[in-house]
Amino acid sequence: MTDLRPVLRILGVLLLMFGCTMAVPAAASLAFDDGIFSVYPRAMGLAWICGLLLWWSARHEQRELQARHGIILVAFVWTAFPLFAALPLYLGYGQIGRALSWQHAYFEAVSGLTTTGATVLNHVDTLPVSLNIWRTFLQWMGGMGILILAVAILPMLGMGGSQLFRAEAAGPVKDTKLTPRMAETAKGLWTVYGVFSLACALAYWLAGMTPLDAIMLMFTTVSLGGLTPHDASFAYFNSPLIEGICIFFMLLASCNFALYFVALRKRRMSVLYKEPEVCATLGTLVGAGLVIGMILWVKGVYGPAEAVRHAVFNTVSVATTTGYATVDFGLWPPFAPVLMLLLSGVATSAGSTGGGIKMIRMLLLLKQTRREMRRLVHPNAVQPVTIGGNAIDERVIFSVLAFMLVYCATIAVLTMALLLTDMDFMNALGAVLASVNCAGVGWGDLGPSNNFAGLTSFQLSVTTLGMLMGRLEILSFLALLTPAFWRR
Repeated sequence: MTDLRPVLRILGVLLLMFGCTMAVPAAASLAFDDGIFSVYPRAMGLAWICGLLLWWSARHEQRELQARHGIILVAFVWTAFPLFAALPLYLGYGQIGRALSWQHAYFEAVSGLTTTGATVLNHVDTLPVSLNIWRTFLQWMGGMGILILAVAILPMLGMGGSQLFRAEAAGPVKDTKLTPRMAETAKGLWTVYGVFSLACALAYWLAGMTPLDAIMLMFTTVSLGGLTPHDASFAYFNSPLIEGICIFFMLLASCNFALYFVALRKRRMSVLYKEPEVCATLGTLVGAGLVIGMILWVKGVYGPAEAVRHAVFNTVSVATTTGYATVDFGLWPPFAPVLMLLLSGVATSAGSTGGGIKMIRMLLLLKQTRREMRRLVHPNAVQPVTIGGNAIDERVIFSVLAFMLVYCATIAVLTMALLLTDMDFMNALGAVLASVNCAGVGWGDLGPSNNFAGLTSFQLSVTTLGMLMGRLEILSFLALLTPAFWRR
């Protein structure tokens, strides 16, 4: 059995840090006098007590994290931290006299931290201000990963962070140190994230949002999360300017943050537009939006200007796994919402705040397919798979093929689980895709005009599992279930 003491020590420190983040909604509750301030000290206190107990139980542990420790710690964080994140929601609802089950509160917390954006809450416009701030702030923390921030802090506490970074990061950034020290890498990524966040909030405010809306929607835009403090989502503002700003920052956040860091360090923006994955990501998002806009215009759903406006915004929103909406696109011709949700699986870059399988994997899969077709004609030819002129190691290709197989199997198994409950097939598939891709919005009964509140307890459990598996990139999650992983 793997020794968990190094994991418990760091998990305790992370939980203490996470408890401190509840000071943000607590301060808002005091400032706006929303009547639920008392829930935050209670939730914070419980997180601190549990964190101290975990740290104390392994306080003498000095060993570095191993690779498997990093995977275990990431899994613990994304499954256990929502338990504490759910406390303010659960207690807050009780304070204002509304019913909210613990399962619903946990679902909402998982959706927040995994930046899925699915919700089981209705009438969020009437919630206490601090609860909406907490919901959206969870997405901002989860966007880049609270663990990446911890990587920058843990070395100061005598705890290494490189294994943690590789377990949390997605795609090719796993094995690339942008700076010699992993802590500096994490700080660099958070610097980029912070700059984008500040710019987004200022842009929203200057475009006409209230300062409070600007901050909350910044939290969920740069994180590609999609939760909003308004039931009507972005239709609440009905502003082409605000929608344009949102599109711009969603496109920014859909690309690899590591590339932004490298471009800033080298002072060469060519790093961005010469990167094949960035070009493929942006081309797919904008191209799909224009195609859907043309379909809406040709079919007479909107005039040309309105068709482009709504198509581009909602396509970029769903495909980047954000999940905002300006209209009920579930009423559009079926081709449009189906394409949008399918794109949520591929239309974000590795190292971005989006979900899904990532564009780099799709590019590698397409190139591998083309290589196999060429081998039918030239079976003895040496034809390496290349991205941006660089040959890709065969082990990476095998890893991508394995991931795609497991991804498709996960979609199939979870969909069948929902079908056992007599859910309609399209609703079941849409719910699973929205969960595993961390997109937050599905089709039909789970489309933009509805939410997940109507699901049964079992259905919520399946979709919660889907969100966690999607955030953990599936293979890391399944590795925890193998006996070999736990052997010394």
